[in-house]
Amino acid sequence: MTWNRPLLFTPVHQTRVWGGRRLESMFGRALPAAGLPYGESWELCDRAEAQSALREPADGCGMLHELWTQRRHEVFGAGLTNHPAPRYPLLMKILDACDDLSIQVHPPADAAAELGGEPKTEMWFIVHADPGAKLYAGLKAGVDRAAFEKALADGTVADVTHVIEPRAGDCVFLPSGRVHAIGAGLVIYEIQQNSDTTYRVFDWNRAGLDGRPRALHIAESLRSIRFDDFEPAPVTPQPDGTLASCEHFHVRLRKAAPDAALGAPGEHLVIALVRGALSVAGVSLKAGDFALIPAAMEAAPRKATPGAEDTAWLEARIP
Repeated sequence: MTWNRPLLFTPVHQTRVWGGRRLESMFGRALPAAGLPYGESWELCDRAEAQSALREPADGCGMLHELWTQRRHEVFGAGLTNHPAPRYPLLMKILDACDDLSIQVHPPADAAAELGGEPKTEMWFIVHADPGAKLYAGLKAGVDRAAFEKALADGTVADVTHVIEPRAGDCVFLPSGRVHAIGAGLVIYEIQQNSDTTYRVFDWNRAGLDGRPRALHIAESLRSIRFDDFEPAPVTPQPDGTLASCEHFHVRLRKAAPDAALGAPGEHLVIALVRGALSVAGVSLKAGDFALIPAAMEAAPRKATPGAEDTAWLEARIP
């Protein structure tokens, strides 16, 4: 049966001024060009500018967009048949931050259209953290708009943004409107709405890969930032491993268990290997691999066999 196996895609690697080469060293990948800093690998993407291609065509489809538009019932299930999104509604990435990312914000739904952008709620799962690595998320307690604007003028935005020192295995949820940044020394799995709108509010006074300062979006950022969003904490996993549950995605962490079932027939999910190895329907997956389990996959092939005791993976679903 066409759909009785995981569907694998070719990653879309993106150079970034803050990136590095750990996609190569940690996950054994061959990056497109030697010496360039690759900061993002788009694992599942359905955008006009970046398309996930199936490693092996399935039932005449070669792209994620074709699965969404032509094989939605078989791949994504009856519950998503009438989903209004014209494209697969999530974007999944691996991020390699070897330098600090800009302090930034994504527009909330009530401001995105006015600003000409797309809302973007996302979550981060920390795969690797160097000692002392930092995340910035939300504002420090008591920082209002006036204080934030003064920090902008003074070049001290980092001083008014809440800092988290994460460890591998931590998760941070980032609703649209939460000011944030990823610090140097982190490798992160990111699951988000299918959006690529980012407003930079501060970029550490550095130049881009072309040697010129990168554009800032001060007015858009001030319109988007939630000024009542103070000092969010990393997510506490629920007993079933749930890390994030919102209207856009549901993500949980699972750990090695004999013959773990990857969902039930009729539902689709995406699995992302965090560590170890997993065998599913004869397909071997290792850390850094993402795979789509089709809704039409029968029960028996959904049994997953861990290759190591510490094997762990994320499961992402569209509600």
